[in-house]
Amino acid sequence: MFDFKKLIVYNKAKMFANETNNLISKNNFDRHINDQLKRASFSIMLNIAEGSSRFSNKDRKNFLVIARGSAFECSAIFDFLYDNKLISEVEFKNSNDNLEEISKMLFALIKGLE
Repeated sequence: MFDFKKLIVYNKAKMFANETNNLISKNNFDRHINDQLKRASFSIMLNIAEGSSRFSNKDRKNFLVIARGSAFECSAIFDFLYDNKLISEVEFKNSNDNLEEISKMLFALIKGLE
C-alpha cells in the first residue's frame, strides 16, 4: 500500500536520518544544532513519503523539492560541524557522500515529473 517504502531514495533517506540521529546521540552538540539537524534529516524522508501520496505530478514535485532542500540544509549543518571540529573528517565525508547521493536521486525524480 505504501509505495514510497519501495523507493531506494526513501530507504537511503531513512538510513541517513537514523545515522544522523545516532551521531547526535553520541555527541554533545548545542541543542539548536541537535534540533535543526534532527528535523532537517527527518524532513528528507518525510517529504518523500508525503509527496508519494499526492495525485498530481506538480504536488509530488513540490514535496521532492522540499526534501532536496532539507538535504542541502543538512549539508550546510555538517559543514558547520566540521569547520568547528565537532565531527571528524570521516563523519563529514560519510554524511556529505550520502547527502550527495540522495540529492542526485531526488533531482532525477524531480526532472522525471516535469
